[in-house]
Amino acid sequence: MKVGIDLIHFATSDYFLGMDTFAREKGIDVNKFYIGIGQEKMSIAPPDEDIVTLAAKAVEPILQQIDRQEVTAVLFATETGIDQSKSAGVYLHKLLNLSSRCRMVELKHACYAGAAGLQMATAMVKANPQEKILVIAADIAKYDQNSSGEATQGCGAVGMLITANPRIIEIEPGSGYFTDDVMDFWRPNHRTTALVDGKYSTKVYLNSLKQAWEHFTEQTGRVFDDIDYFCYHIPFTKMAEKAHHTLIRKVGAKLEKAQADAKTLPGQIYNRIVGNSYSASLFVGFISLLDNVKDRLDNKRVSFFSYGSGCVAEFFTGIVQPGYDKVLMSDSHRKQIEEREELDYQTYLEFYYQTDFSQSNLTLPQHNKGPYRFCGIEDDKRIYCATKQNSQQD
Repeated sequence: MKVGIDLIHFATSDYFLGMDTFAREKGIDVNKFYIGIGQEKMSIAPPDEDIVTLAAKAVEPILQQIDRQEVTAVLFATETGIDQSKSAGVYLHKLLNLSSRCRMVELKHACYAGAAGLQMATAMVKANPQEKILVIAADIAKYDQNSSGEATQGCGAVGMLITANPRIIEIEPGSGYFTDDVMDFWRPNHRTTALVDGKYSTKVYLNSLKQAWEHFTEQTGRVFDDIDYFCYHIPFTKMAEKAHHTLIRKVGAKLEKAQADAKTLPGQIYNRIVGNSYSASLFVGFISLLDNVKDRLDNKRVSFFSYGSGCVAEFFTGIVQPGYDKVLMSDSHRKQIEEREELDYQTYLEFYYQTDFSQSNLTLPQHNKGPYRFCGIEDDKRIYCATKQNSQQD
């Protein structure tokens, strides 16, 4: 029985900061960002956008194509947690009117959790083919002002419906994985922004790729030439290029640059203008491949390398299903990106650094243009509002 991704859709915020604006304010040559890390823009979430509202934007177009009452579980991957106990998925459950006979769980391991959710959902459907499971990966990448990570921010959410007989991609059995206890990226409970040792994290990422690849080949018997397209976790776009060249050297493949680029560049287009979305970025890359590659992907094998700092990594593959393009939501992805509003630098600072979310009571002004927004906090309880139904309070 084939199991995999039946529908997939992504969402990002309604605003972005251009790296040219960022470079000008910092007094830095913009090519450090355009060429050095491969970033042109980064999506910026306003104060009334969080992982719940991003996830709602990502998932609603999927639910409109199925009976939402048939969803049996939601696996919500994030490292931008909004509560130490209550799952973000439960807020989403109410907003999207899912069945009470639906399980919710939040998954965390840095940027790896989305891949973990996909593998868990695949196993659950294989155990019970009646299951229809939503895997959601949603994050807002946010660092201290003037830190080395500030240029690699972004935000996004990906919703994936995992079923038997999927229409987009079958996830193949077997994968390679690797774990090591390292401190390359972390966010202690008392902090709202992450800490990162960028150069060390890059080194650990590339070593994890080599280790996971070795395990993958041992487990599956597949080799480099068996894979048609490669998708990588992308904290910044240049990282995917570094990863692919590392893998090419690891296997001793003889490829011209154009041949190597053809297998990876279509998967990097969206990240270059959206920025880092942590647990979602690998799947934003897959969507970018589906939406932008010129060749047909029917029956092509796509690899996925997921890396989560700290660290856990996994390498696995899938086979794109014939007719996959009939159910893609490419127009929605492009429309969201094109219709974002550009921020000036001062407004970016107001959005990211000038709201105290630790207050027990807080009312947030409306900036979010999506179907739902984070309205504020009442007696330490987060409040979400509908924005397209006459601001009906949920």
